[in-house]
Amino acid sequence: MITTGSLLALVGFVGALNPIAIVPQGVVNGILSPVPGVTLPVVKFLGIPYARPPQRFSPPVIPSSFAGNSYNATQLQPACIQQFNYPDAARDFTLALFNNPPPASESEDCLYLNVYAPSAATPASLLPVMVWIYGGDLQFGSASSPYYDGSNIAGKQNVIVVTFNYRTNIFGFPNSPELPNIGQNLGLLDQRLALAWIRVNILAFGGDPLKVTIFGESAGALSVDALVTSHPILPTFRAAIMQSGQDSIRTLTAKPGLGSISGTSSWNALAAGLGCSTGSALACLRAADALTIKSYIEHAELSFQPVVDNVTRVSNPQLKRSNRQIANVPVLIGSNAQEGSAFVYGQSNITAALQALFPGNATLQAKVFATYSVGKEGLNTPAAVVEQIYTDIVFQCPSAIVANSSSAAGYPTFRYYYNATFANIQPVPGLGAYHSSEIPLVFGNLPANSTVAEKSLSALIQKSWANFAKNPQVGPGWNRLNVNAGVNQVAVLNFDGLGSVNGGALDKRCAVFKYDLGGF
Repeated sequence: MITTGSLLALVGFVGALNPIAIVPQGVVNGILSPVPGVTLPVVKFLGIPYARPPQRFSPPVIPSSFAGNSYNATQLQPACIQQFNYPDAARDFTLALFNNPPPASESEDCLYLNVYAPSAATPASLLPVMVWIYGGDLQFGSASSPYYDGSNIAGKQNVIVVTFNYRTNIFGFPNSPELPNIGQNLGLLDQRLALAWIRVNILAFGGDPLKVTIFGESAGALSVDALVTSHPILPTFRAAIMQSGQDSIRTLTAKPGLGSISGTSSWNALAAGLGCSTGSALACLRAADALTIKSYIEHAELSFQPVVDNVTRVSNPQLKRSNRQIANVPVLIGSNAQEGSAFVYGQSNITAALQALFPGNATLQAKVFATYSVGKEGLNTPAAVVEQIYTDIVFQCPSAIVANSSSAAGYPTFRYYYNATFANIQPVPGLGAYHSSEIPLVFGNLPANSTVAEKSLSALIQKSWANFAKNPQVGPGWNRLNVNAGVNQVAVLNFDGLGSVNGGALDKRCAVFKYDLGGF
C-alpha cells in the first residue's frame, strides 16, 4: 500500500491512508469514505477551488496557489446564489421537487469542485473521468446535493467522478446591456474553466485527461449540448451524455415557469426596483447586497437566461451539427416517460395549456388538440393529455431530433427512454417517471428502503453510463442509432431492466410540432 510519505516525489496520487493529490496550486488533502458493496473505500476531495472568488458580473479567473501550499478538501463548499421564484405555492413545489434537501449555505464565493476517486487510483491508473453538470433551469442547483455524491459510481465502476458549482440566474447570466456579449454567459464560462482545470489536474487524482465524459440533466444537459455545439475543434472532453435536455431546439413555445420578463428587460426591471436606474446600473448592482438582489428577482419572477455569443453558445446549432461543425464526439441522449408531470402538476384544462404553450397560434393549438385526444393511446384523462403534450414538446421530441440529426451526421449516437416509477423517490404521488427521477439511479444514491428492482435498475443504468465513458465508440451496452440505414432502436430503461422500442413509434406525435430547426 502506498502511503503519503513515499509519494512526495510523484506528480500526484490518491493514496489509501492520508490521501493527497499534488497539483500546481499545491497539495490537496482528501478523506476516505466507505461505499456499501465495495471492498475498498473511495477518496473524496471536496470543495477544491477551480477559480478565484468571482467578482460579481465578471468572468471567472484561474485560481491562485494554496495558502501554505496545502488545501484541506474535506468538506463541501457553499452553493452559488439560488433563485426560486414566487408565488409561494409554485416556489414551495419547486423546492420540494428539486431542492430537497437544500444546500447548507449559499455564497457568491462558490466556484469549487469535488473529485471522487477509487482509493487504489494513482496517476498511472489513467481512469476514465465523468464530469457532472447539474440542472436547475440555469436558475438554481448545487454540486453539494447528496444526490450528486459520486462515491457510488467511482467505487463500483472504477472511474473518477467530478462535480462542480457554476453561477446561475442573474449572477451567472446577467443580461446587462453594459456588458459585452462574451461577458453575459458567466455560468457557461465557469463550466469551461472547470473543464480546463480538470484537463490540467485530473491526472493527479488517477484520471486520464484525454478520457473525459461530460454528463448532465435538464439545464445540465443543455450545458452539455452547448459545449458540444460550440467546440468544433479540441474539446476538453471525448464524449457527452444528455439527460432530459439539449440546447439545439430553442424555438416554438412559450416556456412556462420562466417568468413573464426575460432578457435585458429583467436586468432593467431589477435596476429600477433597487434604485439603480440612474448612472451605471452595472456599478450600482455590483455594489448591492446579494441577498437583496436574490429576494427581488424571486418576488418579481424575473428570468435570466444565456444569450447567443457564438463562443459559449452558438447560433444555428442544428445546422452546425448537420454540417459536422461541432465536437466530433459520441453522444448518449434520452428522456423520461413523464417529464412534464412536475411542471404541469394539477393542470387539466387542455385548452388553457395549449394557449399558454402556443400563444396566438390557434391553428397549431387545434392540430395539437386533435393529436392528443382524451381516450387516445393511453391518454385517459385531460391531465394526462396536458402532461404528455408538455413531455413531448419540451423534452422527448427535441431529444429525438438531436439524436436523429446527430446520427445522420455520422456522430456515434445512442438513445434511451427511461420509464420506471418507484414510490420511494416520488415527492408527491402520481408523478411517474418525472423530470430528474432517474438521477438517484444514475448516481446509485438510493433511499434506504429501495427495492430489489430499484437496485437492479440502478446498477444497470450506472454500468451503462460508465461503459459509455470507458469506451464511447462501443457505447453503453446497446446498439447505436443509424437513421440513414433505417436503424432507430431506442433502449428502454424500465422496471424490468433493459428493453427496446422503435424510435419512430415512440416519437409518432412529434410531427405535429413544427420546430424551427434553424434555431437562433
